[in-house]
Amino acid sequence: MSRATSPLRNWSSSGGLRTITFGDDQPLHLSSGEKLSPMTIGYETYGELAPDKSNAVLVCHALTGDQFVAGANPVTGRAGWWPRIVGPGKPIDTNRFFVICANVLGGCMGTSGPASIHPDGRPWGLRFPVFTVADMVRAQAMLVEALGISELFCVIGGSIGGMQALQWAAAYPNRVFSCVPIATAARHSAQNIAFYEVGRQAIMADPEWREGDYLFHGVRPSKGLAVARMAAHITYLSEQALHRKFDRALQEREQVSFGFDADFQVESYLRHQGQSFVDRFDANSYLYITRAVDYFDLAGDFGGALARAFKDCPARFCAFAFSSDWHYPPEGMKDAVRALIAAGCEASYVEVESDKGHDAFLLEEPAFEHALAGFIDAAAQARGLVKGTTP
Repeated sequence: MSRATSPLRNWSSSGGLRTITFGDDQPLHLSSGEKLSPMTIGYETYGELAPDKSNAVLVCHALTGDQFVAGANPVTGRAGWWPRIVGPGKPIDTNRFFVICANVLGGCMGTSGPASIHPDGRPWGLRFPVFTVADMVRAQAMLVEALGISELFCVIGGSIGGMQALQWAAAYPNRVFSCVPIATAARHSAQNIAFYEVGRQAIMADPEWREGDYLFHGVRPSKGLAVARMAAHITYLSEQALHRKFDRALQEREQVSFGFDADFQVESYLRHQGQSFVDRFDANSYLYITRAVDYFDLAGDFGGALARAFKDCPARFCAFAFSSDWHYPPEGMKDAVRALIAAGCEASYVEVESDKGHDAFLLEEPAFEHALAGFIDAAAQARGLVKGTTP
C-alpha cells in the first residue's frame, strides 16, 4: 500500500518498529485542552487493504499490550498476544481483512509517552500531558486517516481495548461499521480504581522512581513496578483458575523456609509475572495509562445518560463478557448493551461460561472464538466482503 508523505507526517521504521510522526502543524488536541506535538504513533498492520479500503479492522490492545497482536515483538521477542483470534484462517482472518493495531498514547512501544524524548533532549517524565481514553482514540483516528481509511469495518478490543472500541463508536459513529467490546465496561469501577491506585503507590514508593525522573538518572523503579504488576495480575484471574493452577501447592524443593521466600507456587508465579513485566514496560506509562482508564466514564460525557453516547450510531455491536470475570464483571457489559438498545443500535450480547477470569479472552475459549467468528462473518457479508480473500 502506498503512503503519501507530507510535511505534516513522517513515516519511519527502525528496529522493527513502524511509526508515524505528526508534526507541529497537526497536533493532537487533548481532552485537557493541551496540544501534543510532535506526536508519534507506533503501529503494525497485517493483511492487505482492499482497493476500496472496506476491509480495515482496528484492534485495540489492553493495558500492557502493544501493537504486535499477531506477530512477534521485535524488541522483546514475545509472541503476538492474540494468536487465536488474528491471523490466516482465524476469526479475524488476515487473508480477508487488513488489520491495524496501534500502541496506545502514553505507551512505551513507539508511541509518544512519558518515556519519549522531550524537545529539550530529556525524557518527558511527568511533564508529559495527562490524557484520557478519548485522547487514545483521537490519536488512533489520526493514524487511520493517514492510512487513507475513511471507515473501519470493525473496531475490536478487550479490557481497556474494549473501552477504546466503545469510545470509537461514540466519537466516530459514521466511521465504524461494526464494534466488538470484550470483557470491559463503559466506566471504571471504584474497585478497579482502588487496585490501580495500589499499583501506582507501589511505583511511586520505590526510591528509584525519583519523582518520575528516573530515566534521566539512568535507573528504573523495577521493584515498585513489579509489585504493581503482581497486584493487577491477580484481578486478571479467577479464584477457580488460581485453585486449578496452584491451590496451596508448595515449591518443589527439599525444605520449605517458613519465612518470606516464595514457598508457595502461586507466590513464585506472581513474582515471575512482576519481574518479566519490568523488562518490557515503563513505570510512568503505567501511571499515566491506569489514570486515563480510571477517568473513563463514557456516560459522563453525555450528561450521565449512556444511551446518548450511541445516539444515531449505525454500527452493529456484539459485546462479550465472561462469567468469572471479576475485574470487569458481566453486569458492566450488560449495562452498555442496554444503553445501545435504548439508543436504537443493533446490538447483541454473549456471556461465555468460563472459569478463567478476565484473561479468558486471551486464552483458549472455543465458545467465545466461535461466537466471535460468527459475528465477524455475518458483519462481513453485510459489508459485502468476500470470505477468504481480500476484495
